[in-house]
Formats: sequence, structure tokens, C-alpha cells
Amino acid sequence: MARVRLEGVRKVYDGTVAVHGVNLDVRDGELVVLVGPSGCGKSTTLRMIAGLESISSGKLWIGERLVNDLPPAARDIAMVFQSYALYPHMTVRDNMRFALRLKRLPDAEVAARVQRAAEMLDIAGLLDRRPRQLSGGQRQRVAIGRAIVRQPAVFLFDEPLSNLDAKLRVQTRREIARLQRRLGVTSVYVTHDQVEAMTMGDRIVVMNAGRVQQVDTPLALYDRPANLFVATFIGSPPMNVFRGTLERGDGGAVFRAGAVTVPIPAERASRLAAHAGRPLVAGLRPEHVHVGAASPTAVPVRGFVVDVVEPLGNATLLHAKAGEQDLTASLGPQPLPPAGQPVDLSVDVARMHFFDPDSGAAV
Repeated sequence: MARVRLEGVRKVYDGTVAVHGVNLDVRDGELVVLVGPSGCGKSTTLRMIAGLESISSGKLWIGERLVNDLPPAARDIAMVFQSYALYPHMTVRDNMRFALRLKRLPDAEVAARVQRAAEMLDIAGLLDRRPRQLSGGQRQRVAIGRAIVRQPAVFLFDEPLSNLDAKLRVQTRREIARLQRRLGVTSVYVTHDQVEAMTMGDRIVVMNAGRVQQVDTPLALYDRPANLFVATFIGSPPMNVFRGTLERGDGGAVFRAGAVTVPIPAERASRLAAHAGRPLVAGLRPEHVHVGAASPTAVPVRGFVVDVVEPLGNATLLHAKAGEQDLTASLGPQPLPPAGQPVDLSVDVARMHFFDPDSGAAV
């Protein structure tokens, strides 16, 4: 096992900075997920850890070794890619033991490692098949098994579930998380899927435009986002956003965003006093929007009409509009007015987030 440390790691392509000074400490045995939209620098960061991309500046440590100039084979890492990258002419057994044979390990040890990994991944009955005879999920398990048998200090996963269908993706991500905890191997996992990140990571690194936005546990990211990007990227359905102004009122304040007016109680208003009279961005999770007054800290917001209702069985998504302002509520199963009809809503002001409209930083 090994700790992975990045100190000011940057990547520059022909004068364009792809990754801006990443500082990250992945603890021994931890599973850290890099997540963000396409082009944010997450895969480039992973490839620098793997040695597949050179580091423009900064330092990278795996364990106690500075590995900036070490080739991938000398870093004691194993990588699982989005494409399975299996040798089509080899059986599953041969694919899994190929790297071990290159190391000239004894045949008995090679066979034992392959059998143990195959049993862990429930592919022991597939060892004599070729990749073309396997489903997508089975191929991905073979690719993971090929990494496991090497017994590396660090696992690196680059969007390994992207080619799987939705049901298989859920199943396989659970298997990977369970396996990583069982093996206790330090792991860095890249994905663009925030649900995947939230369900798998001990900690999550949210990236955008080559910069780290926040590093924290899944629940801390959700409850205490550092900025507007993190707030809107993490969470499904995404956070409701209101761009408006905070105005002082009798015994409190009022947040106005177009046709929407939200009363802010005195205690909360006092903490936002420095921003009174200035533009602010307010954010509210869909589960903190209610029909009627369903919470002691909920205040009514008027003027909304039903736009679209999405019944999901165990929940109902209500999309409503007030003028140009959209609002999504995540509700329990319940009857709702038809589209175009008014709906009485309230919002949990205690759970509202506020952000600076220029920097996006939480205030």
C-alpha cells in the first residue's frame, strides 16, 4: 500500500495550461474520486500519476518515492481503463497472468493469484473463454482482475464503467467499492458521473477548468459546497439557483429574484447583513422545497405554477415556474395540480446556500 501526494502538479500543452497546480494527499488505503465535466483535467491528472503524461511542474510522490521521472512500469501502479484493453486472441486466464509471466514469477504463484482474483470477481468459470465470448460487465471484471493479480501499491481507474448500461454500472460500481475496501489498496478513480463519485469515494476531488474546486467527503460536499460550481455539479436533481438581491426588512430580510420573494428570518439575515443591498446567488436543494408548510423552518414562496410533473414511483419531481424563474422540488409520491395550475410552495430557508455572484464563493 502507498500514499499518493501531488504538490503543485501542473500540465501545460503548447502554452495552454490543462491542470493548474493540483495539491492532493491520498491517504494509504483510501479511495479518492476525481470528478468534473469533460475537459476539466481529471483524466490528465490521473495519467500524470500513472506516468502516461509528463509533469510540467510540481512533485508527485508514491509512498516515499519521488516518481516524476520514473516510467509507468517502475511506479508500482495498476490501471483500469474505460476500454477493456484485453488481448482478443488470449483466454481470460492468459490475459490475467500476462504481466506476471513477464515478471518471471513461479507458475504456481501465478496460478494462485489468478484463481484468487477470479473467485473474488466471480469469473472463475470464465477463465478459459476469450474476450469475444464475454459480456461488457464480464470483460470489465477481467480488466480489474488483471490489475488485482499484480498486487500494486496503487490502483488507478479511468472511467471504467462508461461503456456499461445503467443497471450494470450500478452493480459494478458496488463491486469495485467493495473490492477496494476488502483489498485496502490506495485508489484514485476518475469519473464524470457525480452519482458514481458520491457513492464510491471516501473523499471526492471536484475539478473544473483544470483547477481543484473542493476536496471533501461526499456529504460535506453536498451540505457545505465551497462555491457555486460545486453546489450545482453535486446533487441530482441539481440545486435550484436564484439570482437576485438581498434587501433589509422588518425583523429580517427579503431575497428577491425576479418574480420570487423569499423572506429571510432575523437570525439568518444577521449573518448576511454585509451583503444587504447587493446582488447574491441563492441555492436550494430540491428536497428542501415543499408543497405547503411541511417544515418548521419553511417559509412560503408564492406565484409558482406547475410546469411539469415527473412521477418516479418512490418520489415525484415537480418542476414549477414563477415568471422566468424555474424551481424543482423532490417530493414524496402525492397528487399534484395539473400543468398550468397554481401550487402553494414553501422553502426551507435554514437549508439555503448563498454565493457571491462574481467569484461564486460561498458566503
